[in-house]
Amino acid sequence: MRVTEKGQVTIPKTVRSNLGIEAGSEVEFELRDGEAVLRRVEPSHGERERHIRELTDHLRRHQGTMSLGDLTGDEFYRLLRD
Repeated sequence: MRVTEKGQVTIPKTVRSNLGIEAGSEVEFELRDGEAVLRRVEPSHGERERHIRELTDHLRRHQGTMSLGDLTGDEFYRLLRD
């Protein structure tokens, strides 16, 4: 694994899966005897509630705003799947 000029690396998929890391997850490093330990940081209850509230507000603001043109909902979803 190579480190970029910005100090970035790609966390392997197996590591992400095992730690439950997905896009938007918070992680932290701890230095232990010359090694770096990576772990996922659980959001606090208040933080989780805030994220849920922000997502809900976003969805409500955009409810019914997408125009499908002449497509039915079923036709639109079929296009997404194909």
